[in-house]
Amino acid sequence: MPKLNVLVAGSTGYIGIQLVSLLLKHRYINIKYLCGNSSVGKKISVYEKNLQNKKLPRITKFNFKFLKDVDIVFTALPNGEAQKISKKLLVNNILIDLAADFRLNKPSDYLKWYKLKHQAPRLIKKSFYSLPELTGKKLMNYQIIACPGCYPTSILLALTPLIKKKLIKKNNIIIDSKSGYSGAGRKVHKKYKNKNLYESLSSYGVGFHRHNSEIQQYFNKISKSGIHFSFTPHLTPMFRGILSTIYVDLNNGKTIKNLHNELVKFYKNSSFVKVLNLDSMLSTNNVINTNNCEISVCKTKHKDKAIILSTIDNLIKGGAGQAIQNMNILKNFRENEGLE
Repeated sequence: MPKLNVLVAGSTGYIGIQLVSLLLKHRYINIKYLCGNSSVGKKISVYEKNLQNKKLPRITKFNFKFLKDVDIVFTALPNGEAQKISKKLLVNNILIDLAADFRLNKPSDYLKWYKLKHQAPRLIKKSFYSLPELTGKKLMNYQIIACPGCYPTSILLALTPLIKKKLIKKNNIIIDSKSGYSGAGRKVHKKYKNKNLYESLSSYGVGFHRHNSEIQQYFNKISKSGIHFSFTPHLTPMFRGILSTIYVDLNNGKTIKNLHNELVKFYKNSSFVKVLNLDSMLSTNNVINTNNCEISVCKTKHKDKAIILSTIDNLIKGGAGQAIQNMNILKNFRENEGLE
């Protein structure tokens, strides 16, 4: 099978580096271009020592003429940049965006939450929001693939099967998520320089984090009646990993065993989502450097309530790994190709 040529735009960010590292393990991929702005002319090993002695192109500034040479364009760029590229795509190009440019269905929502005017509103309907375990092969007819955010990935994987089967109440879901600081990008060190980043826990975006819109949009898609939730993210003094703790009320007559059994059934054929035994304690250490998501259903002292734990690596399952997983499905590769 001939290899696909790919371009990685934003190759020196945390997710970009992770993406390049994973693509190097993929049997059917040739990395044709690595693109960046402040890093033009440098080797990517300047940013990641583990990429020394790897046969990779030097970093270059993105040029639209590169599109004729590649099959897949991965964009791990600041919000708004993938939209510019999307308008120049050729027929043979697939754009897989790891930022938020095509996650929201309405340009007005994008403006509200990201404070940017959408530059390719007509292409939103030609894009597809793809969380592989939930959307499967529905992405096959789309040229633009939007990868979910890291927090929504951990949350939607845990809750979607339960909401669809009406096992939990929809009016009071409480989500407490904690992430490694890599989720905020390389600029996190400057942005939180007064927060003692490496020795403290910090809440942020309380009540109004951008991912609220993404989570709500997906909930609206799978439920006819409104779902009300509270979501609070935190930065932790670790580099990578997310642990989401979700508090739910059970519908009448349902038990935590019903929740657990439904999750086991839903993900029984999944390569990457692992549903652990009831009351299992989770650690981000279980999933870092993998494309896995682990989920656990736990009892409380109240029989009508449950706590659901969900953990992922924000840079892989919540970012680069999920992007490759989407590409694998789109191109009919094994879903775990390059991700084992």
